[in-house]
Amino acid sequence: MTRQPIRKAVFPVAGLGTRFLPATKAMPKEMLTVVDRPLIQHVVDEAREAGIEHFIFVTGRNKGVIEDHFDKQYELEHTLRQRGNKQAQLDLLDELQPRAGCTSFTRQQEPLGLGHAVWCARDLVGNEPFALLLPDVLVHAAGKSCTAQMLDVYNQRGGNLIAVEEVPKDKVDQYGVVSIGEGSGNVWPITDMVEKPPVDETPSNLTIMGRYILQPEIFDILSTQAKGAGNEIQITDAMKKMVSEQPFHAVKYEGKSFDCGSKVGFLTANLVFAMDREDIAPDLVAAIKALF
Repeated sequence: MTRQPIRKAVFPVAGLGTRFLPATKAMPKEMLTVVDRPLIQHVVDEAREAGIEHFIFVTGRNKGVIEDHFDKQYELEHTLRQRGNKQAQLDLLDELQPRAGCTSFTRQQEPLGLGHAVWCARDLVGNEPFALLLPDVLVHAAGKSCTAQMLDVYNQRGGNLIAVEEVPKDKVDQYGVVSIGEGSGNVWPITDMVEKPPVDETPSNLTIMGRYILQPEIFDILSTQAKGAGNEIQITDAMKKMVSEQPFHAVKYEGKSFDCGSKVGFLTANLVFAMDREDIAPDLVAAIKALF
């Protein structure tokens, strides 16, 4: 069965980043660096690796630096060429561009929630399925990126997909959790979703962690979606309505996620991603040992 391919990805980057004040007073939280790349660059790289062709950013006020980051920097490139022997830096700048496609930006005028941010991308997405990646979450994947793993499942099953990750049962009240039916391997049909359930009432320990593949009908639901938790329009509420209308599956991907909206998650991600770097890891290990 031929399925409509996933060509587009939506990145909601309009958040205020209040958990990282004062660092985010004048700089978007998405531009905080993990090792030597901004958070948003890591997430775009993940989507690009999966074959995404069109990168759609939902921005807000004071987010212009994100647009600048993904634009050509002619003056900088010219200066590097004038200095000579800077090909490595030029190659690095070229890697930042979302090649083999295009980049679009739209603005969320008011901070009305994740669901509203996704709805703001409706005209750019059009009538086709799309990936949704939350830039607060970095995934250290085993082998293929999380989004690439999800696309493998989508190409087999179609429908809507949510990446999930197991957490200790005593921590489920910190996450959105899926209720699942009988499945096979690392894929299960989703029967319901519960936001931060009490530990003794949780339907599973599979948590929603910020990577989705959604069908375009989600926009119709979001257009009339009432405000939910936090007095915001929630994407989870819209997905709960779709569960009874379309196939929804949970995909337990191979890897580990880091909530970079929290200070501990952000610092841990820096360590984990730095340890992957042959040019950094040995000196980092030595520096840490010298501290203790």
